[in-house]
Amino acid sequence: MTSKDKVLSMIGLAARAGKLVSGEYSTEKAVKSYKAHLVIVAEDSSENTRKMFRNMCAFYQVPYEEFGTKEELGHWVGKEMRASICILDEGFARSVLKKISLNMEV
Repeated sequence: MTSKDKVLSMIGLAARAGKLVSGEYSTEKAVKSYKAHLVIVAEDSSENTRKMFRNMCAFYQVPYEEFGTKEELGHWVGKEMRASICILDEGFARSVLKKISLNMEV
């Protein structure tokens, strides 16, 4: 299992535990209601989408990462393609961030 797969399976686990919302509207709502612990935007999202979430996360002080493709994120949360997902649980967020940083070092 690659380190990218480990990140994606942790995202899938968070989704099954009900600790994740996906889609731009739900992600934005979670950030603005201070429920977000981590926002992940697909690397192949539009520049406007990435910029909007980068700025929003900076303002609300929520960790922000660009990771995977829309198809991968959608697959792991059990939905269609997803440009953005938001982890609502601090433990899952910490774990995913740790795995993403390990993935970046490879």
